[in-house]
Amino acid sequence: MIEPGEEQDEKTPDVISNGPIVKDIRSTADIVIPKDPLKRVIGQPEAVELAEIAAKQRRHLLLVGPPGTGKSMIAQALALHLRRPMEEIRVVHNPENPERPLIQVRARDTVENETVIEDKVEGEIIDPKAAPVSVAEKLGYKCSNCGTYSSPKDFFCPKCSDTKVTGMSHSDKRFGDIVGLVGAAAFKGLEASERITMTRKRYGKEEIVVYERAGDMINVLDQETLENRRAMEKVSPSKKLVRLNRNPFVLSTGATETELLGDVRHDPYGSHPQLGTPPYERVVAGAIHEAHEGVLFIDELPHLGHLQRYILTAMQEKRFPINGRNPQSAGASVKVVNVPCDFIFVGACNIQDLEYILSPLRSRIIGSGYEVLVENTMENTEENRELLMQFIAQEIYMDTRIPHADLEAINEIIDEAERRALKYDKKEDSLTLRLRELGGLIRSAGDIATSEKAEMINKDHIKLALKRSKPVEEQIHEKYGSYEKGVARDMSAAQRSKSPYHYWNEHQYDDKIGYG
Repeated sequence: MIEPGEEQDEKTPDVISNGPIVKDIRSTADIVIPKDPLKRVIGQPEAVELAEIAAKQRRHLLLVGPPGTGKSMIAQALALHLRRPMEEIRVVHNPENPERPLIQVRARDTVENETVIEDKVEGEIIDPKAAPVSVAEKLGYKCSNCGTYSSPKDFFCPKCSDTKVTGMSHSDKRFGDIVGLVGAAAFKGLEASERITMTRKRYGKEEIVVYERAGDMINVLDQETLENRRAMEKVSPSKKLVRLNRNPFVLSTGATETELLGDVRHDPYGSHPQLGTPPYERVVAGAIHEAHEGVLFIDELPHLGHLQRYILTAMQEKRFPINGRNPQSAGASVKVVNVPCDFIFVGACNIQDLEYILSPLRSRIIGSGYEVLVENTMENTEENRELLMQFIAQEIYMDTRIPHADLEAINEIIDEAERRALKYDKKEDSLTLRLRELGGLIRSAGDIATSEKAEMINKDHIKLALKRSKPVEEQIHEKYGSYEKGVARDMSAAQRSKSPYHYWNEHQYDDKIGYG
């Protein structure tokens, strides 16, 4: 991610070299990958430009086009162009009405200052031998009889077998059995203390200091630490609902209502003061809240169905309540209002699904953003071939498990991109931008090269990968001549008679017969 104001490294240009330097490329190892994630998006100049505007002006986007053309990559790159989150959202216990927890929004400076204070309330951990003798004895670390140090859990000194605290001894054997059975509980008044408050002089000034048990060590709390603790104890109990340091990109494709909008967890003990969990601790943020100050990305947007209305409301209000969504849950009565959810919405879908996006949601996007039809192909120019080289290098770099590709392999992949543009989009002298499938070809060739222990992916690896990476429909067509012949050849007579597909076609006009 490039932080605002950060400059590119002089050795890392924004784009790969133009013209003459391309001739010096011997493999993908010589191709420079841009630092800016938006400049890694290939062949979508308009979408990239609008994404940059969306990041700067906080606009929404709807990206429309076939799978594998870079829609998800654009959304992620947009998120990386945003400034880091500046607010932390907390849900706070409401003593007057626990079922209605409160929301508290903390600025980054405040949170960071609180973190410093939290670090200061921990105190200083010291070895019991470094503490004053009287402190070590009263806390139960040192035996007052023989001076041996041991765990404060040991009521009796492991060396002299006497009680470590002055004032009691079980040397009188008449009571030994009773002490052994009942233990420290029988002499509770003589047990070692958990903490001791004293005064000491430091830098010429007298101050209060507290020594408290910390396992086998002692925690020392000076006056400043005690004051910080008291200040923190005055603050109402709270839970971090949306943390300050978080990922600005939230993917919510196919989310359920609970995942998208948040929930209040069930507690079998309800609000029982001793056994139950307080309502504020059971509140769970939804994706719309986690995307606050960032990007909420939903691919295949129409599949959300009626949940699109909630997205619309959140976009309009920039706040959305969290409540228990299961009426049988103990969280059903809990509700938190005014939870911030100020996000940039990026939706994506295929052209054929565009009609299933709610009109009010599209209107909101258009009213405060842009709709973009992504490109399927780009012209077969020298500049665009260089961009495709960059894409090949990026795929290899991101995979991390395959070797670099030599120049012949690069050219073979580019030629395949030209063939696919003609085959799938009927575009001559063009290069395909259905890059996900092309990336699969690169990885398949890389796997072949790896299995052969080759130093680089070569032309032969690409040709073999082309055969292996064919869609299964093409494989069926090559083997049987057509999909229908493949089905007929592959299924036995018994399977055909029981197949729901054939059953339906045989009885589709019989009103009395169906799947039932």
